Amino acid sequence: MKNLLANISNPTDLRKLTPNQLPQLATELRNFIIDIVAAKGGHLGASLGVVELTIALHYMFDTPSDLLVWDVGHQAYGHKILTDRKHIFHTNRQFKGIAGFPLREESVFDTFGVGHSSTSISAALGMAIASNLKGLKNKHHIAVIGDASIASGMAFEALNHAGVSNANILIILNDNAIGIDPSVGALKEYLTKVKSDRKLAVQNNIIKALNFDYSGPVNGHDLQKLLVELKRLKKIKGPKFLHIITTKGKGLQKAEEDQITYHAPGKFHKISGERIKDKNSLFTKYQDVYGKTILELATKNKKIVAITPAMLTGSSLNLMMNKYPDRTFDVGIAEQHAVTLAAGMTTQGLIPFCTIYSTFLQRAYDQVIHDVALQRLPVVFCLDRAGLVGEDGATHHGVFDIAFLRCIPNLIIFAPRNEIELRNILYTAQLGLQNPIAIRYPRGYGNTLDWQKPFYEVELGKGVCLRKGKNIAVLSIGTIAKNVEEAILLSENKKEIAHYDMRFIKPLDKKLLFEIFTKFQKIITIEDGVITGGFGSAIIEFSVSNGFKNDIKTLGIPDNFVAHGSKLALQKELCLDSDSLAKLFCEY
Repeated sequence: MKNLLANISNPTDLRKLTPNQLPQLATELRNFIIDIVAAKGGHLGASLGVVELTIALHYMFDTPSDLLVWDVGHQAYGHKILTDRKHIFHTNRQFKGIAGFPLREESVFDTFGVGHSSTSISAALGMAIASNLKGLKNKHHIAVIGDASIASGMAFEALNHAGVSNANILIILNDNAIGIDPSVGALKEYLTKVKSDRKLAVQNNIIKALNFDYSGPVNGHDLQKLLVELKRLKKIKGPKFLHIITTKGKGLQKAEEDQITYHAPGKFHKISGERIKDKNSLFTKYQDVYGKTILELATKNKKIVAITPAMLTGSSLNLMMNKYPDRTFDVGIAEQHAVTLAAGMTTQGLIPFCTIYSTFLQRAYDQVIHDVALQRLPVVFCLDRAGLVGEDGATHHGVFDIAFLRCIPNLIIFAPRNEIELRNILYTAQLGLQNPIAIRYPRGYGNTLDWQKPFYEVELGKGVCLRKGKNIAVLSIGTIAKNVEEAILLSENKKEIAHYDMRFIKPLDKKLLFEIFTKFQKIITIEDGVITGGFGSAIIEFSVSNGFKNDIKTLGIPDNFVAHGSKLALQKELCLDSDSLAKLFCEY
């Protein structure tokens, strides 16, 4: 049988096929995705689930003239392959390769950059309104959003606006009952009922109540039904809503059976689906240090509760959910709600650990300021994935948290250099702090074997000297301390270099800083966050306000968005790896 995908580079080629050929193309496209992701890694399950939908959309609509917006972008691999990137798809998420998410600068078919969820309806509505103002009445605007993403507040805000507009917008709900973890909440339960109760779908429908032309549920893997329904919807003006049912991981048995793991399984055997495990590390992932420690603390302290916005497994709070389901809350993709929920809990004497990826805390900035810090409520923010995260790229790097949190009054900010430090600051945080605290820790493995030691209380605002020296003082924050130590050992002038782990970005250890600035003329600050407004800026502010004239060099993330690639490749690019630091120490 002739391979169809081999002759398709873009939607123009796709539209030359007959409808009867599309199911064969779907099989080939699914296999192509599996082949590449098996060897290279990436987000698998979501893209496999929307293969038929992807083909149908590019077949029925005149993309890129008609504007297609994907939500989050986990499911956009098929889209990328069909839009002039098949020949370079093997570079997906690799250093200097194509991005794992839609990216405007990468292709005209990527109409909107997405990495965080629930933005697609707002973006597509904005495009549709613009088209109306330009007199482009026949232009189509399609947003594809999942059942986990549509439960977010931003998505509801957009639905509320779109329903009273005359925008020519089609919202497609890809309902597979799972985001990364299973979807949660009342809307998820409602959608489950709609699938089995046709009367509910037709009559008592939430979406219809918001003035959308609702259709569905439709089998999202039946290409012919999708084509018929999309053809019908193209003729209808105004806001439309198509509800499709899909299976995440469709076409790979292992991915269908274990949808959480195969959201992003790493490398695997493309035939059997069996994962190829990384070489066993002797160390523990920081997220697991956190998950195991909070469970240990919660067993002894019944005031502890844990909250996460849809990152239950990713933050290892599944361990606590399994043992204390009544004290563990997955609130779905609702970062703002998670923060204020935690604030409310503290007013009643609970100790909430609000566990959230650094990059996602940005979405709840107002709540951190007004609902927590302003009221001096001692919420414990546990910021997973702080610093460079690797292949997910610019939308996921947790490099802004130090800068945007440092300016908030009443807030403590701590960055542990290893697993023991993380464990003990978590212990300290549940003893009864008077202020909120943000604890930032990275993605990946630590470097301490025996980290499960007896707890001790961390002295707030206290830094430590890790290595004495004569002429240069290196001030680091967080786990970048490991690179610093390795660099000093590589340096020809190692005896000249002192190393201090400041630990607290706020409050700074001013007593220690006075000692450092008095003893050393040359000072280097190193962080895995942005330099602008970050830890180094805090040290410069201290220097200026106290009249010091020391030579200060700040190292960290420059004033531009960092692309995707392995963590080591990115560190080398930014001169934050051990070799680059060693060279700098020798030249300074």
